[in-house]
Amino acid sequence: MKLLGDGRALAAASSVPPDVVAGISVFDRQTGQFTEQVNAELQFRSASVVKLLIVLDYLWDRGPEYEIPAADKVRLDPMLRSSDDDAASYYWDHRGGGDIVDRMVERLGLTHTARPPATHPGFWGYVALTAGDTVRIYRYLLDEAPPAVRDYILGNLHQATRYGTDGFDQYFGIASVFDPEFAIKQGWSGFMGSSGFRSERAKPEQNALDLTSEALHTTGTVGTGDRTIVAVYTLHPDGTAYGKAYSDVTRLTRTLNVPGGVPAAGSWLPTLGVGVRVRSGPSTSSGILGTLPSGVDVLVGCQKKGQLIDAPSRSSEWWAYLPKYDGYVTNVYVGTGAPKLPGVPDCQ
Repeated sequence: MKLLGDGRALAAASSVPPDVVAGISVFDRQTGQFTEQVNAELQFRSASVVKLLIVLDYLWDRGPEYEIPAADKVRLDPMLRSSDDDAASYYWDHRGGGDIVDRMVERLGLTHTARPPATHPGFWGYVALTAGDTVRIYRYLLDEAPPAVRDYILGNLHQATRYGTDGFDQYFGIASVFDPEFAIKQGWSGFMGSSGFRSERAKPEQNALDLTSEALHTTGTVGTGDRTIVAVYTLHPDGTAYGKAYSDVTRLTRTLNVPGGVPAAGSWLPTLGVGVRVRSGPSTSSGILGTLPSGVDVLVGCQKKGQLIDAPSRSSEWWAYLPKYDGYVTNVYVGTGAPKLPGVPDCQ
């Protein structure tokens, strides 16, 4: 277990599942102190978090107005809000690939960030990053970057979409736990269907950056005025389902000491089923808002009577309201099997 300078044990260290490798750094900008540090300088493959360096490199020499042509804005906005991979690949290819990383390491004074391995120079998702360097990136953005750069990048991160352009639900970790003020740049790699590593997974090399284990990272800011910077990097055993990793990262984030963070209200409950749809109302005739990752934990705010749903071994006319989706899921797929969820209030 990692210790703070004064010897207090970090609660987060004991909250990391035994089969998960985690790097954590939480920095309170108001006090200038770290509230959590666990393996803060352990390198992970960045997945999409490197998009912060890509956009900073693009903007670096565009002052003093930092105007962004429309052709670039239509790429950069979804790259930041929806983690668009095609946009990242475009700038990676047009701005020198790993040279982007080298430039930003020197400019920001990053200490443990490196370009992808020589065997995979085109894989921007294989850039080595740490939780500690991620905090340094956000501190530059918030406290040193020109206001136009800060406002553009953070403005987009505050408007992060529920789903990435590759269809993955990116509201794990910070976005699931805190309400209402947060900004996120998430990363995921290795899960079936994700493309942050260009749909290919490298063979592991001894004593090298782990390019094989499933990676899921939540980074961003929490609280009024972006008070606290949070960086949580995780690696999961090869073959881990996205819903399990999503829940593990979210549970871990819930244990962190995040000054200024307001935990979202509700009850955390498990789900079951594949392709469970979230709807705008408590019936199958209501519009579909999205689909839950299989087996994920969800935050339930209340429950409401609606259409009776019959499924093998389960039946219920009650629907759980999920505030983070602003929608409903039948209780057939939420909780441990009771038609009405115990301890969850009725929706008013």
